[in-house]
Amino acid sequence: MTALKSWTWLSKSRNLITNKGSNGLKMKQLPFMGILCAFMLFIVYRTTNYQHHHTKMETRLNPFNAEKGSTDAFSRVNYLPHGIVQARSDLELRPLWFTSSASKIKVSSHQNLLAIPVGIKQKENVNAIVQKFLSGNFTIMLFHYDSNVDGWQDLEWSNKAIHIIAENQTKWWFAKRFLHPDVVSTYDYIFIWDEDLGVANFHPGRYLKIMKAEGLEISQPALDPDSLEIHHKITIRKRSKKFHRRIYDNRGSVRCSDASQGPPCTGWVEGMAPVFSRSAWHCAWHLIQVNLLFTYSQFCPYLCLYLCSASSDQNYLCKAEWSEKNDLVHGWGMDMKLGYCAQGDRTKKVGVIDSEYIVHQGVQTLGGASSRKVKNNVLEEPVQKRRSPEVDVRSEIRRQSTLELQVFKQRWEKAAREDKEWVDPYMRNRKLIPLGR
Repeated sequence: MTALKSWTWLSKSRNLITNKGSNGLKMKQLPFMGILCAFMLFIVYRTTNYQHHHTKMETRLNPFNAEKGSTDAFSRVNYLPHGIVQARSDLELRPLWFTSSASKIKVSSHQNLLAIPVGIKQKENVNAIVQKFLSGNFTIMLFHYDSNVDGWQDLEWSNKAIHIIAENQTKWWFAKRFLHPDVVSTYDYIFIWDEDLGVANFHPGRYLKIMKAEGLEISQPALDPDSLEIHHKITIRKRSKKFHRRIYDNRGSVRCSDASQGPPCTGWVEGMAPVFSRSAWHCAWHLIQVNLLFTYSQFCPYLCLYLCSASSDQNYLCKAEWSEKNDLVHGWGMDMKLGYCAQGDRTKKVGVIDSEYIVHQGVQTLGGASSRKVKNNVLEEPVQKRRSPEVDVRSEIRRQSTLELQVFKQRWEKAAREDKEWVDPYMRNRKLIPLGR
């Protein structure tokens, strides 16, 4: 009996010692586990914070969310009663109030849109262009790149036009921001023209009649052979034709024949006077390039993506920065790809209309005349003495445009290479045609 009690006491003592050891080990692990949990919570917090900021930035940089489907767009307004949702808009001016007599007057609803970048030096010519379009049920929108709006107020139609001001900005900069497809979706056709075009032999009504009859989604009026500037043979007027879709040329490095399937032989218009159908513009708007850069400091290690990318705390060495800019503002290279927006075969849906033609006057006023120089990125009038070399503004614009052409080509090639689901509809009959200007 005594032996049994001794054995029982020994077993209890051993269990007690084991339990104490286990409890001691657990007590030692508690601080480590606490630190680990705190670190994991920190990671989760930073990740969630980063995702939140990333979503906010995406929303700001892409307010219309054109890349997502209509289902996602509807989900953002599904808290509203369906009948109150208005998904489209227009650029029509509305009176502040209606009187009893004014209520009987029908508010005009224009079917087409003319948008032109303008400077006050081209006022007379722009007025001549607008006068042609006023009788054709057009909304007129002027992009003032010289900030001078008051100088247009003496024109009778000025108070009925839409005026938008941005200093020294190009046509495509304006178009990207103010001609979103959802805003201009009520217009059947959209003219995005330069200001230096002579329209003595052009009538918009007859022009659109031909465009509709021939099933053209993208077009331009032909250029008078006597125009001061002609860059591409396909734009030259054919006197014996109403319109043409291609040219034939056996001279030079590019041979154009019936076998040609793309620019500069067919399926192409120039950027100075394009005309888009509603569907074609919905596609072409997305070709205007906006570069979104999300960069990190060189001191930021890999974990900074989660730990401090969204932090505004100056104690951290790494910092996330967004840079937004419509960087390819001159649009060079884009015209060579407009045929992909023709809602079908570009050799049939893109054309140049000969019977309604224009004159390209070749007047360059954006950025100032060649006599005006730029020093330290500031436009200045010429002076006799200068401490730094002068730079010709027009030369700089030409250089920038050429650079943008190369960048656009690289982006297109990269996008085509990375999009595994996209199939080039013209690859089968593709010829090696240089993407030049």
